Amino acid sequence: MPRAVYVLALGIFAMVTSEFVVAGLMPQMAEGLDASITQIGYLITAFAAAMAVGGPFLTVAVMRFPPRTALMVLFAIFLAGNVLAATATGYATMMAARIITGVASQAFFGVGISMCAQLTRPEVRGRAIAVAMNGLMLGTLLGLPLSTLVGERFGWRAAFWTITLITVIAAVATLFGVPPVERAGGRGAFRQEVGVFKRPKLWLVLSTSTLIIGATFSAFSYLNPILTGLTGFSTGTVPVLLIAYGAATVVGNYVVGRLADRHTVPVLAVGLALNLAFLTGFALLADLPVPAVVCMMGIGLVGVTMNPAMATRVQRTGNAGPLVNTVHSSFITLGVIIGSSVGAVAIDTWGLRAPLWLGAALALAGLATLLPDIARRATPATE
Repeated sequence: MPRAVYVLALGIFAMVTSEFVVAGLMPQMAEGLDASITQIGYLITAFAAAMAVGGPFLTVAVMRFPPRTALMVLFAIFLAGNVLAATATGYATMMAARIITGVASQAFFGVGISMCAQLTRPEVRGRAIAVAMNGLMLGTLLGLPLSTLVGERFGWRAAFWTITLITVIAAVATLFGVPPVERAGGRGAFRQEVGVFKRPKLWLVLSTSTLIIGATFSAFSYLNPILTGLTGFSTGTVPVLLIAYGAATVVGNYVVGRLADRHTVPVLAVGLALNLAFLTGFALLADLPVPAVVCMMGIGLVGVTMNPAMATRVQRTGNAGPLVNTVHSSFITLGVIIGSSVGAVAIDTWGLRAPLWLGAALALAGLATLLPDIARRATPATE
C-alpha cells in the first residue's frame, strides 16, 4: 500500500476529530456557550449540513488545482475554522466555525478518497479506502476520547486548540508525504463526472449510505447523555467507553476493508442487519450497564465501518472521481444530519431512548434499499 494512503488517513483523522469533538463535550460546551444540550446537538447537525451542501461546491472549486495543492488549500480553510471555534465567545460564532470546518472537511474527503483510487490498482481500492478510513476510525478511537479528556481537564477550548495542532501536523505530513499526482482530465472529465448522476441506480446506492450512517449517528450523537442519563455511568467513565467504541470501529473497518472488494453487497446487508439488532437491543436495555455497552460496541463494529464497502459500491456504480466521492460523502453526512437533528427532536419529545429507535428504523430502511441488489445476486448474474 502506498505511504501516501496512510498520510491521507492522518488528514482524515484531523477532520473527524473536529467533527466528533462536540459529541464528547456537550455538557461543557452547553455551559460555556450558554446553550442547551439540544442546541449543542445542532452544532453536529450544522457541521454535517455544511459538509452535505457546501462540500461538493468547494470540491468543484479546488478541482482546478493538482490534488495535493487542493488538499493544502482545504487544510488552510479547515485550520481557520478550528481557530475560530477555539476562540468563539458565543453560540453564533461557534456555529459559523462549524460550518467552515464542515465544508472543508467534506471536500477533503472527496479529494482524498479520489487520490486513493489514483494511487492504487482497481482490485485493491476497497482495501486502500479502508486504510484511509482508518483516520475516521482512529478519530473515534483516539481523537474523540483525547479531545474529550482535554476538554474535561483544561476546558473545551483546549480541545479545539489540540485539533488545530493535529491539523498542522497532518498538513505538513501531506506536503512531504503525498506525491504530486496530476489533475485528472479537464472540462471533459468534469462533464463525465456530472453525467454519471443521470443513472437512477446511483441515487439508490447513495441512499443506502445515507441510511447506514443515519442509523449509526442517531445513536452516536447522543452516546454521552444516554450513557450518563439512562445507563448511569459517570461523566469520567464516558471517555473510556468511547475508546471501547472506537476500538470496535477499528476492528470493523479492517474486516470490511478486506471483504469490500469481493463481497460488497453481502457485507452491507449483514452490517445493516446486525446494526438493526444492536440498536434495538440498546433501546430496550439502555438502563442495564453490561448489555448497553455490548450493544454500543456492536454499533461501533458495524456502523461507520461500512464506509469501504459503501465507497466501493458507489465507485462501481458511478466512478472514482473527486466529485462523485464528495457527493457520496454528502449523502453520508445527510445521514448524520438526519440522525443528529431528528434525534434531538425525538429526545425532546420521547426521551433519551428515542434516537436509538430512530436508528433501528433507519437501519431497516437501509436493508430495503439493498433488496434489488440482493435479488440480482440470487440470479446467475453477478453484482
